Amino acid sequence: MNTYTAKPSDIERKWYVVDAQGVVLGRLSAEISKILRGKHKPMYSTNIDCGDYVVVINADKVKLTGKKLSDKKYFKHTGWIGGIKETTAGKVLEGRFPERVIIKAVERMISRNPMGRQQMTKLKVYAGSEHPHTAQNPEVLDIASRNPKNKRSV
Repeated sequence: MNTYTAKPSDIERKWYVVDAQGVVLGRLSAEISKILRGKHKPMYSTNIDCGDYVVVINADKVKLTGKKLSDKKYFKHTGWIGGIKETTAGKVLEGRFPERVIIKAVERMISRNPMGRQQMTKLKVYAGSEHPHTAQNPEVLDIASRNPKNKRSV
């Protein structure tokens, strides 16, 4: 009896496109992080990056439940003493780069090591409905229809 471990030559990467319109942020990012890590494949190995590419469109139309638009805070530090800055999720979604909400959510679900950083390069997030990756023939991945709780209409 032998245990199968994936080799880098065995890995076939696919491209998926996900529409984030009306989908709950946490449920969306959990599914995306699973695909980026490769845990949806039967040949998953912890020491090999066997994940697929994910293109997210309509990132500015993602939904947050409860009072997270006003209560969820993102922090950054300028490097100076007392230079901590905070912003809410609502301000980020209305601002210049609304795709950062999805990037941060997925980034915090992936391991913080060199392989996690390599897996994050396979995530492409766009605020609008257009993306430049049509040449890769991405499959449409409908996360909203997998569970009724995944989509919010309000």
